Amino acid sequence: MKYRLFSHFSLIALSVIVGFTLTTSVTAADRETNRTELSLEQAANLMQLPLACAETEYPNKLSQTLRSEEDLASPTDLHPAFYGCFDWHSAVHGHWSMVRLLKEFPDVVGNAQARAILQRHITPENVVKDIDYLRGNISWERPYGWAWLLKLVLELQDWNDPMAASLTTALEPLAEELSKMYIAHLPKLVYPIRVGEHANTAFGLTFAWDYALQFDDIPLQMAIKQRAHDFYLQDKNCPIGWEPSGYDFLSPCLEEVDLMRRVLPKEKFMVWLNEFLPALMSPSFDLPVGQVFDRTDGKLVHLDGLNFSRAWVFYKLAEQYPQFGHLKKLADRHVEYSLPNLVGDSYEGGHWLGSFAINALLP
Repeated sequence: MKYRLFSHFSLIALSVIVGFTLTTSVTAADRETNRTELSLEQAANLMQLPLACAETEYPNKLSQTLRSEEDLASPTDLHPAFYGCFDWHSAVHGHWSMVRLLKEFPDVVGNAQARAILQRHITPENVVKDIDYLRGNISWERPYGWAWLLKLVLELQDWNDPMAASLTTALEPLAEELSKMYIAHLPKLVYPIRVGEHANTAFGLTFAWDYALQFDDIPLQMAIKQRAHDFYLQDKNCPIGWEPSGYDFLSPCLEEVDLMRRVLPKEKFMVWLNEFLPALMSPSFDLPVGQVFDRTDGKLVHLDGLNFSRAWVFYKLAEQYPQFGHLKKLADRHVEYSLPNLVGDSYEGGHWLGSFAINALLP
């Protein structure tokens, strides 16, 4: 089973690489004004990634603490809404990927299959199992999976499609539970977690902030803003030259920037940024792309994710504040390094990297 699975992803990889190689080039003029954009062909290739893994139950990393024999169950029994794509958070953002691509490209190849998966998985009966599981495992998937779940709900709520309403209704109780868990947890988190992987606090707050704004969740907004100020407002001279670490898929420095541009008004943000990462304001700012030498290694391939996450920070900062337009070229360079190798020849990257590429390339 394992070898057939990996072979399947090798075929997908070939189509993805061909699609991206043919269509990702942009002119110098384009780079001055726009991010690299997805074509319909590329969207179809990207859609194949979540379609291939959303109902692939094994291999699976449950990250589970067993309290008794009753906790021993299959992924489909434990998490019937999000059991595929190797782990829960990847399954969640795999579903987000399908929604995001369907919103932007309604007629994309695979649209009917994606719709069927979304409707089959995201039901009140399935979602309640995750609510119950989280209540008994309060640190599980915190904050990374929590953040992606809120992003999925936000994407659905903002989708003008008849199917979206029922999916949103099914997921809202889980989102509301996670909001309460954020609010309960943040005052107890004395120090921020500044790593380049799942536990990064700033990343965990960015998507949650977007959700809180869209859903007018004032208590969650207040909790996030308070901790963003407590943790990051006095930070100065972030050592971005020390990045990346060997397993990073997030930039600790840039994740702070991404959060603070959200929670601070323009004048305060500019003052803060000038002390936190002043080099970012220079038109000559440069940051070498993260290099990957073995895409079959599940940890080393994280650096492709880093390139996409750096790119989305650069693109969004430039879109919000035009004086950072010089960062678009740098973002393009990061995307163009990793996009042609999105899957490689293994499941290690294929089960999650598509979501990072989509988040970088679709505004």
